[in-house]
Amino acid sequence: MNKIIYMDNAATTATRPEVLEKMLPYFTEHYGNPSSIHSVGRDARKAVEKARRQVAEAIGAEPREIYFTAGGSESDNWAIRCASAALEKKGKHIITTAIEHHAVLHTCAALEKKGYRVTYLPVDGDGRVDPEDVRKAICDDTVLITVMAANNEIGTLEPIKEIGQIAKETGVLFHTDAVQAVGAIPIDVNDWNVDMLSMSGHKFHGPKGIGVLYIRKGVKIGNLIYGGAQERGLRAGTENLPAIVGIGEAIEIAVKELPEYTAKMTSLRDQLIDGILAEIPECRLNGHRTLRLPANCNVSIRYIEGESLLMRLDLAGIEGSSGSACTSGSLDPSHVLLAIGLPHEIAHGSLRLSLGTENTQQDVEKVLKELPGIVKNLRSMSPLTPENLK
Repeated sequence: MNKIIYMDNAATTATRPEVLEKMLPYFTEHYGNPSSIHSVGRDARKAVEKARRQVAEAIGAEPREIYFTAGGSESDNWAIRCASAALEKKGKHIITTAIEHHAVLHTCAALEKKGYRVTYLPVDGDGRVDPEDVRKAICDDTVLITVMAANNEIGTLEPIKEIGQIAKETGVLFHTDAVQAVGAIPIDVNDWNVDMLSMSGHKFHGPKGIGVLYIRKGVKIGNLIYGGAQERGLRAGTENLPAIVGIGEAIEIAVKELPEYTAKMTSLRDQLIDGILAEIPECRLNGHRTLRLPANCNVSIRYIEGESLLMRLDLAGIEGSSGSACTSGSLDPSHVLLAIGLPHEIAHGSLRLSLGTENTQQDVEKVLKELPGIVKNLRSMSPLTPENLK
């Protein structure tokens, strides 16, 4: 059987064996409820608090500022909905960008139906928002700025530090969706001046179903779930003990290995990008050439449709995506690609290849060997190809 080349790590990563090994005892031997006061419960509580410290140390936070959730989407929802509600007496204006993850965009849209005013800032052709546009958008009734740290589709890194400084100067709460950034670039919440930050364990080789919302001490935010006293009383419910242990272990490993990861991924990414652009005519890179995630390659290939390309790649043993995994069932072109100025017909022909720790030089060479032929074949049948219109 041919080796499967998995290049869809932006959608999800495999749980590391060493992370799984740390998790397994908490399904069986150490299964206590962290809220119980007996020894089994106390052991479980110690594991939760160890993971909280691991996450805090990874992003320069304090353990009491770390709140466990079920994933990045929940963290985004909590930050935007509950922080806005807590500040609605001050105002009902939110600032975000046109390229956010749908967990942010759809939450903002829901708040608009409740009377909130949302400013969706444009981005440039590389997908970067101008910090000065953020500054200009701030009004007396602005209660929240939410800008992602790195785009999940095109990989562009946003000027979070600069935006954070503006938010600090103007006294506006600042949230960043860092789901794609954690484990991929260095993060320091104090250097960034962020008040809230979202992450998800399965993006950096942790388990699915576990996320984190960092909430800076002193920030007023409402309860996400009412019930018990878990997560300082803000998110009730018995803790997902094995997954919490897993995210703690995964983020500690990710930060420790970040220099090695960055060097390897950047090298493979650049070889992949350069090779695709050299071998396939009428193909363009989406996102900033250098200010991008180390493992992200996103290209648009004219005259073909992304879904057909993915199917052919799958048959060749190469797994990629045509955009966000959350919208892979949609026939609409990516809102991110439209926001950076691509017309519909080009946006439909996008390919995202997101590398991971298991990928090798040979994997990149295999993609560069197979992809040009697949594209040539699809173009030969496409009614959009100029030669076929004659």
